[in-house]
Amino acid sequence: MTIKKLTVAGGGVLGSQIAYQAAYKGYPVTIYDIDQAALTAVKTRINALRPSYQTDLQASDADFDAALSRLTYVSDLAEAVKHADLIIEAIPENLDLKTKFYQQISELAPATAIFSSNSSSLLPSQLAPATDRPARLLNMHFANHIWVNNTAEIMGSSQTDPKVYQEVVTFAKSIGMIPIQLKKEHSSYILNSLLTPLMASGMSLWVNGIADPQTIDKTWMIATGAAMGPFGILDMIGARTLTAVPLPAAIDPDGKITASLKQRLADGKLGVESGEGFYHYPNPEFQQPDFLKA
Repeated sequence: MTIKKLTVAGGGVLGSQIAYQAAYKGYPVTIYDIDQAALTAVKTRINALRPSYQTDLQASDADFDAALSRLTYVSDLAEAVKHADLIIEAIPENLDLKTKFYQQISELAPATAIFSSNSSSLLPSQLAPATDRPARLLNMHFANHIWVNNTAEIMGSSQTDPKVYQEVVTFAKSIGMIPIQLKKEHSSYILNSLLTPLMASGMSLWVNGIADPQTIDKTWMIATGAAMGPFGILDMIGARTLTAVPLPAAIDPDGKITASLKQRLADGKLGVESGEGFYHYPNPEFQQPDFLKA
């Protein structure tokens, strides 16, 4: 089987990026979300990607518009999945919600369709019991700003068919991703296993009054040569995504980090998405010429 038709379920920050990137690489993509209001928000997110694709990938208006023409927006789940070869699920990080979703699409999708979750914390083996095809289920996790941060971490369960796994690896390459193949299930994958402690350490220094976010980022950037520090990364990921998954007690023992992130969400300081987080966008302070100077 060759993957030709893609459905992306859930048009949030990453879902909208996955859908557009696949369309940009030539795939016809159906985007599913719960109602027309949600789909209108998805269209807004996707159209907002234009300057980034033009700057980062030198896409022309014609290139960008050609990809837009390959997107179809649907609020009826049966319609969204009826011809899909691959369904990428990017709905909120809630096991009950995902369980219900997989039960529904198991009845609606073609028997040949592959199911792939973008879940950042749930394992394929946790989702498999809700499906009629555990051998055709796996996870494919993307990093934010996927057109430049182009990793796709691919994780199967012990039930995943190796041929299906390799089909998804091939698909990931075809949309410009570098497939990161995990040998076994691990809830934080590779990227988040490395990144979460860094961001949590930065937040801990801030919420406990050790230093302000700019000083923490400046320290990291000067000392390591990194393009941004933990708070720049937090803004890129966004408060909406960061508050969707509870932090382990070992990382946030007193709950201060979680409380701070939730407050920022309530205040509308979502990061890049809203134009303000720990920095102001589209021209964040950490990118200014004098940010790293004494």
